[in-house]
Amino acid sequence: MRPYEVMVIFDVGAEPPAIQAVVDRLLETIRGNDGAPGHVDRWGRRPFAYEVKHRREGYYVLVELSGEPRTVAEIDRLLTLADEVLRFKVIRLPDKVAARLAAGGSPSRGGPRGPARGHGGRGPRADGTGRAPDAGRAATGEDEGPDAAARGGAEGAAPEEGATPGAAADAAAPAAG
Repeated sequence: MRPYEVMVIFDVGAEPPAIQAVVDRLLETIRGNDGAPGHVDRWGRRPFAYEVKHRREGYYVLVELSGEPRTVAEIDRLLTLADEVLRFKVIRLPDKVAARLAAGGSPSRGGPRGPARGHGGRGPRADGTGRAPDAGRAATGEDEGPDAAARGGAEGAAPEEGATPGAAADAAAPAAG
């Protein structure tokens, strides 16, 4: 069986018993299709970044499960037909994350509120700096790319003997006359 997570966003206008009924049907669907439901994490009401079906907030529920692809197909059918569901997403967990969860560890999402803000949970760069790969180009004069020589870049563009510093750029530009 493969490990999955299902994030379901319910309409906040739906009654709590209706939301619970859909979650119960989801768990029964998982069990009925040779799956094994895991932890159910109710995140509660959260605002959207943008409107979804003319709503500004939703009620989030995260369900972990193990199952086969046919289990996921049945979950997809069930949640598509449920009127209380605004959106849902089924994600197959990578084997590393699944092993960590099975061992009792926590997922790398940073807790119930999602990923930590700032660097996206990626950690420091291999070169020890905290900046993005192209953040220092303008300051250091680095220039990369296939046409760097034509633009007068530092790498791979050795000037000819006796040429002026702008001669490479002048030679690449068409004559104005």
